Amino acid sequence: MSKVQVAIIGAGNGGSSVYRTLQSIDNIAIAGMADINPNAPGLILARSAGIFTTDSIAEICKLPELKIIIEATGLSEVQAEIRRLKRTETSLMEAEVANIVMSVIEEKERLVEIKRLKGELDAVFDSVQEAIEVADREGTITYVNPAFTRVTGILARERVGQNVLQVSPNGALAKTLRTHQAVFGHRSEVGGSTAEVVSNSAPIVVEGKMEGGVVVFQPLNDIFKLWEQLQQSTSIIAGLNDRIGQISASNYTFDDIIGSQPEFARVMNLARKAALSDSSVLILGESGTGKEVFANALHAASKRSALPFIKVSCASIPPTLLESELFGQEKIEGSTLKAKLGKLELAEGGTIFLDEIGDINLHTQAKLLRVLQDREFERIGSSELRQVNVRVVATSNRNLKEMVQRGEFRQDLYYRINVVELRLPPLRQHPDDIPAYVQHLVAGLNRKLGKKIKGVTTEGEELLKTYHWPGNVRELQNVLERAMITAEDDVITYAHLLALIEQPKQVSGLQVGDIMPLSQMENILIKQALARYGDSVEGKKKAAQMLNISLATLYNKIKSSS
Repeated sequence: MSKVQVAIIGAGNGGSSVYRTLQSIDNIAIAGMADINPNAPGLILARSAGIFTTDSIAEICKLPELKIIIEATGLSEVQAEIRRLKRTETSLMEAEVANIVMSVIEEKERLVEIKRLKGELDAVFDSVQEAIEVADREGTITYVNPAFTRVTGILARERVGQNVLQVSPNGALAKTLRTHQAVFGHRSEVGGSTAEVVSNSAPIVVEGKMEGGVVVFQPLNDIFKLWEQLQQSTSIIAGLNDRIGQISASNYTFDDIIGSQPEFARVMNLARKAALSDSSVLILGESGTGKEVFANALHAASKRSALPFIKVSCASIPPTLLESELFGQEKIEGSTLKAKLGKLELAEGGTIFLDEIGDINLHTQAKLLRVLQDREFERIGSSELRQVNVRVVATSNRNLKEMVQRGEFRQDLYYRINVVELRLPPLRQHPDDIPAYVQHLVAGLNRKLGKKIKGVTTEGEELLKTYHWPGNVRELQNVLERAMITAEDDVITYAHLLALIEQPKQVSGLQVGDIMPLSQMENILIKQALARYGDSVEGKKKAAQMLNISLATLYNKIKSSS
């Protein structure tokens, strides 16, 4: 339907009022507005809305398809001029008449809005679970919602029209009507029923005068159910508070890892590639070789780096507790044990780091295999399957292959966790990295101990490089810390370190200082060098370098001694 085209002549206060009213009516379009004052308020409003404005009555009267001209000046000469210039099909309406029409329209719109609001309120009251009852100031009940009937068993037609002061005189609503005050947490029976409820009521006040009251109530059995749910939620929240401190990010990156020897560089290169995938990683190596540092770095370089990194120390948790630590548990009726989240759930989306996985018993291994295969598990005490999305990084200083052969470790789990294998070399196989470790560790220990140690003397570093380090980097850190605690100067010397390193008293069962053939001593030294640096090509190159012979000579001596 096309809109009725209307123009206004006179843009003062009266014309502005007419303009604002017409703007709110959907089926009316303001075609133009005229006034001899270019700064009249109505013209300013019209111009800002993109409506045609002019100071000419003639121009307004010539507007096409114009149905009504509203004259808002009140001047008889203006009205006469409009009658002379307007088209026959265009009607003239004076502002007073227009305002009466507008008032009628506005009142109709207000009634429509009131009906709309009432419909919305009825829908809200009908949908809520709490019972609602409304009475006027005399106590006559005017409304009850469907929940009222559910709670009390009393139909709406049986309740509406009754007087609440008579049918339920001890209730909260009756008390509000008598005192004109709100009532909270009032416990009583609803009159006409056996329903025991807890009620809140309040007066309905219009323009400072109480016109009635409203009460909202719930049955006590619903309150008790909510209380039980609250208790359960409180228990879960308590469990979350216990665990929230265990959620952490990784502490190290690949930039924190020290090592430049070829074998070490090969492991680093493989680790950086593995970090970009979601495949499980097994990190093998002796105690103290940095397996945990590598696990942290793998997470930090992965696409999961912004999500949790959760460590599980499998060797330090008793087998009876490890399962609940990993998978969590439900609260068991009659037990003092609380419901708690397992570390798998805490690691959701991130990485779970299973340190020393070889210490997990076979039963828990089977449940862990299910996580890796199907990405699902059950809490202890629950049959509900839970989905989980985690990446597994595991470490071990034990020979898992031999454990599989002995039946101590599941073969299927071994292949699931060993998609990528990182075998970290012991410190004795890359001794040239020791000076870099020393520099890094001394800097950190200075901060920890409040010292200003500059480093280790050249002779001291050579001593550290020749020691076999059964405890690897962790033992090196221990030795340096002990040396720094007792150091009186700003450098650590050879003599200082010699007192802290346990030197071997025997060489392959022979006392140092015994006289023996040179060839026998040579074989002993070659075996020692190979034991320290490894039997790989890189290890033999390093052994030859330390023995001050060529690689070819070393091969010949190995061959001749075999």
